[in-house]
Amino acid sequence: MYIAYHPLYNHPVPENHRFPMEKYALLPQQLLYEGIATASNFHTPEVFTFSMHAQTNYPFEKEQSDKDIALPNGTDDKTYLDILRNILPQLIEAYQPDFVFYQAGVDVLATDKLGKLSLTVEGCGERDRLVFETCHRYHLPVQCSMGGGYSPQLTSILRAHTQTFAIVSGIYN
Repeated sequence: MYIAYHPLYNHPVPENHRFPMEKYALLPQQLLYEGIATASNFHTPEVFTFSMHAQTNYPFEKEQSDKDIALPNGTDDKTYLDILRNILPQLIEAYQPDFVFYQAGVDVLATDKLGKLSLTVEGCGERDRLVFETCHRYHLPVQCSMGGGYSPQLTSILRAHTQTFAIVSGIYN
């Protein structure tokens, strides 16, 4: 999940939204290539980056986020979700972001040939639900991007990605 501000942001802004965004943005991510698409591009005090990733995953020399949680190989649904459930509200309270950019990577799946975590498709769905419900509770707009997915079981990747849209639809309708 990421939160980012860019001066070229030109999408409709919700009523009562502060613009330009003065507070930190929050960028939690679930990428296999930890930090490449976010932390290295946001070395600025206006953006807060957060990453949960396998500690021994590629790249071996990782970009540093503002908050990194390096997880042991094989981390399962319960452990992953317990950590995220605990830390996400704390980060939102501490940094009070204006916008969330969420990278819903599925390379956290146990079936992924490159990832080193062991989430199930259902665990990915619970992660998405947790992120979107938390952001909704804090009235934070969210931009979600699909990412990752190197499982030889293409149906696992597709199920994980399509359930993200179903979850979002249920929360925001």
